[in-house]
Amino acid sequence: MTVHIVNPSHLSFGVGVITPRWLFVLAGATPSQFGDPRITDETLEQFELDSVKAGDVVGIGIHTGNALRGYELGTLARARGATVVYGGIHATLYPDEARDLGGAHVVVKGDGDVVWPRVLTDIAAGVAQPLYDGGRVDADNFVAARWDLLPEGRYMWGSVQTLRGCPKHCSFCSVWRTDGQKPRQRGVDAVVGEIVELRRRGYRFVALADDNFYPVTLTDLAQAKRQNNAARLAELESIRRERFELMKRLAMLPRDMIFFTQITMEAAEDPEYLAAMKKANIKGALVGVEAVTKEGLKDVYKGFNEAGDDLVARLRAFRAAGVHVLGSFIFGLPSDRPSTFAATQEVAIKAQLTFAQFVMLTPYPGTIDFEAWEKSLEGNAPKVGSIPITRHWLIPQDQRPKVYTPHPVMGPDEIRARTQGVWDGFYSLSAVWERSSCVPNFKGRVAFMLISKLYRQMYANTGIATDSARVNRANRWARLIAKPCRRFFTARPMPDLQMPQLQMPVAHPAN
Repeated sequence: MTVHIVNPSHLSFGVGVITPRWLFVLAGATPSQFGDPRITDETLEQFELDSVKAGDVVGIGIHTGNALRGYELGTLARARGATVVYGGIHATLYPDEARDLGGAHVVVKGDGDVVWPRVLTDIAAGVAQPLYDGGRVDADNFVAARWDLLPEGRYMWGSVQTLRGCPKHCSFCSVWRTDGQKPRQRGVDAVVGEIVELRRRGYRFVALADDNFYPVTLTDLAQAKRQNNAARLAELESIRRERFELMKRLAMLPRDMIFFTQITMEAAEDPEYLAAMKKANIKGALVGVEAVTKEGLKDVYKGFNEAGDDLVARLRAFRAAGVHVLGSFIFGLPSDRPSTFAATQEVAIKAQLTFAQFVMLTPYPGTIDFEAWEKSLEGNAPKVGSIPITRHWLIPQDQRPKVYTPHPVMGPDEIRARTQGVWDGFYSLSAVWERSSCVPNFKGRVAFMLISKLYRQMYANTGIATDSARVNRANRWARLIAKPCRRFFTARPMPDLQMPQLQMPVAHPAN
């Protein structure tokens, strides 16, 4: 029985930016009696179905965006006699869909770290259940990734998770519902151990793939103090202490290592935290800006963000602390107007963002936005072919609308075209060259230009353009650029690198 673990994708770029961590975690959770699993990441190359034999297990992880491709693979694998298992956020939300449309024998809800071995053992014994619930495992039970199974020369960045869960409740996000609002924080040794293994293999850029790297804000601490909630305050202070301990250990790693994470904008108000990030060589962070107006922030339940000039000041605080920001913005909010697009691009430039992404509002399952949208249509959802748009992930990729929710003043084509215009403006050659001054030498500036071009091809042109020729051209460009780009991120392996240890204070004997 061969175990296959597959990350579906309708587009393959030959080289990946960040390792899809879950593939290698499930590989780590696979019991040794089943041998090393065969890992396929379709963002690199498509899954070889000819490698699947009767009696094999094919595990497919799906999120909403790749669910349809996952169902295609599962149906084909089942026809070859394999036992098909689905997991991931989308399968957690729609287990029946995976069975009805994807040929699933088994669906796993929740975290897979602990339940995956049981699933495989039950399949081998012929007693597999149709549904398993992995729940939310404690951080002590998070499984380390099998980085020894990484394909040679195929990824730019490694990835290590330090915690799961996010205390926020943004309307467009499902993470706080699926992963919970209580941060589940891994031990520092477990995190650093994985990073050391990656550096031994030549990965010097590592994404700290957390739901929110800043789980405790100064506001949280102040509120617990005002409420005289000693237990809550102790809990928050403990989480914060462990964050600082982690960053101290990261600072002891080779200085050529660079980290990137995802964080809320509130960290800009915490100079001590930003200083620790700088020492730890956390040089980049995705910050969910979402909207540049107070009305837009209210639309997405993100009132803790700032707007206007205060927003620019907050974002610049990251840059001043040595943290480059990838700002994430959403277009198509009810409060958006035609002028919002130019205003957003202006803020991104004034705030000195190193990178930015501009996405169109898409209601994803598991979110407050999706529930409100689905309820508003109540059986009257428009259809593409026979598929209602409330099941947009089942619409063939080349037929999917780009905008789903009706807007009070703009049509979907206008929103899409204006969004594409902001991408084109922010990533014009002249604008990218000007931003490239953030790196110290000409070689670095050329690398910055290539990486910016690659980012735009991968995440804008293939996702926003409605012209199939433009999508195909972008995919070809991405494949062409990705391979040389990877060389800028890797380094000579350090096979003898040891775990850094904090120096403990020496105990002096009592007189």
